[in-house]
Amino acid sequence: MDASSELGAFLKSRRAALRPEDVGLATAPARRRVAGLRREELALLAGVSITHYTRLEQGRAAGVSDSVLDAVARTLRLTEDETAHLRDLARPAARRRPAAPRAEHATPSARQLIAAMTDVPALVLDRRNDVLAWNRLGHALLAPHLPGDAPDTPTARPNLIRMLFLDERYRALYADWKEEAHLAVASLRLVAGRHPDDRALAELIGHLSIRSDEFAALWARHPVRTCASGSKSLRHPAVGTLELSFENLCLPGTAGQRLIAYTAAPGTPSDAALRLLAGTTAPAEPGLPALDAH
Repeated sequence: MDASSELGAFLKSRRAALRPEDVGLATAPARRRVAGLRREELALLAGVSITHYTRLEQGRAAGVSDSVLDAVARTLRLTEDETAHLRDLARPAARRRPAAPRAEHATPSARQLIAAMTDVPALVLDRRNDVLAWNRLGHALLAPHLPGDAPDTPTARPNLIRMLFLDERYRALYADWKEEAHLAVASLRLVAGRHPDDRALAELIGHLSIRSDEFAALWARHPVRTCASGSKSLRHPAVGTLELSFENLCLPGTAGQRLIAYTAAPGTPSDAALRLLAGTTAPAEPGLPALDAH
């Protein structure tokens, strides 16, 4: 990804979203030729020169001060995540030749940890949302239609964002697919801004932009949002509706890997459904037949 062109596109998208009346400017009776604020209006409100702001929208951010970025962020009413994204784009890490993608692997200790979480669906993901490992319940919850050992083969690994747009069975799992899709794209934008030289990430974005009109439309809107924790409403084909909380835990010593775990409030129907699902995936005790999921 080209950070300079991304910077200009991001600023234009946010400027277009602000109407003059939103920021206390009187609107002229004549038809405006641009959506949202004009460049000169934004520069005036931010207290920066039109030259400085124009250079930013052109992707020429070399030498821009923190005070200018902060003023622009305040005027555009950027969220904390969007402000961090603006800084990532304005001050990208030293440009390097994109390296050929290398397969990542979950550490043995991370695999052991999620395997021990027998009553909690858990996965290990890389920053691109490739599934590096999942436990029995994580597999049964999110992708029972895929082989359980799929994460072990780099070329066959599930990618949660690709599945969300291109896998009908995974897509149907989410009661509010539109909200889930928006969050997925917004978090991917944040990662892409931090890692403009990640070739595998760029390939994923390009693949989805070509294969999914829905992804392409969302990506063009430049949503930015981190998704560290929250809740999800799922419609599981085997146990029905589940209302689950999730937490993203960053794994130290890795290149952006994280562990995601899902839980249900104790005593709720979702808790009972999750326990039922856990029972159908548990290995049979010696001498006893395996439980039938059907």
